[in-house]
Amino acid sequence: MAHIGQMNTLKIVKSVEFGMYVNGGDLGEILLPLRYVPAKAEVGQMLDVFIHLDSQDRLVATTEKPMASVGEVVYLMVKEVNRTGAFMDWGMPKDLMVPFAEQRVPMEEGRGYCVFLYIDLSGRIAASSKLSLHLHEINDNFKSGQEVSLMVVSRSEMGYTAVINGTHLGLIHNSDILQPLRMGQKLKGYIKGIRSDHRINLRIQRHGAAARDELGEKILANLAENGGVSIITDKSSPEEIFQAYRASKASYKKTLGRLLKAQKITISPTEIRLVE
Repeated sequence: MAHIGQMNTLKIVKSVEFGMYVNGGDLGEILLPLRYVPAKAEVGQMLDVFIHLDSQDRLVATTEKPMASVGEVVYLMVKEVNRTGAFMDWGMPKDLMVPFAEQRVPMEEGRGYCVFLYIDLSGRIAASSKLSLHLHEINDNFKSGQEVSLMVVSRSEMGYTAVINGTHLGLIHNSDILQPLRMGQKLKGYIKGIRSDHRINLRIQRHGAAARDELGEKILANLAENGGVSIITDKSSPEEIFQAYRASKASYKKTLGRLLKAQKITISPTEIRLVE
């Protein structure tokens, strides 16, 4: 069965003057307009197509891929706001609507927002910036220290909210932010811990021994690549250290101390040297 708002691999069952039809199972035969038909396509061939609704709410297929599919969160720009809602550019001929009731804050033309794509009660593809209505906020099976994929989606006084592995929401507290973040940014992160209310705290750097080991390897590799010398010392500014290693000054100093104790480096006020 074909799924609306998703990429589907469907069989071409009919060729007509204005395109081809693919077998959508319970959805019936779905038109693939001529402009989207590949040059060598023929009846009986399997084809990857995206199923959506055209301007007259008729099911239609395309070989073009939108910026996101139903069930995904994506950062999109608002093209227009009218009495119906906000309309976003998602790479398809028909813009994606965000109803007013699904807007976390009133949307403005020309601005970008993170939205979740879903099928509304009328069967149309729509979007919502009220991500907490569509994603989980309570921990199911995440463990402290677990590596996860994050997307930054909103800002509050406490920090940044991020989507975890495309399914859950968690919070990166201000105290754990060592780099500028932007809406829609995708990055690797870690589960910092699970609060007493089972909500999820996040961090964007490793923590503990694993973090120190990883940072130590980066420092040694950097030294090896630069003739065994680095001018980024324990006296360098937090900004210089973060720019080079994506680490806090405190973590950097602790790691240097470990490398010095292990006799892998020497440190002077102006430079670090790799022990040969």
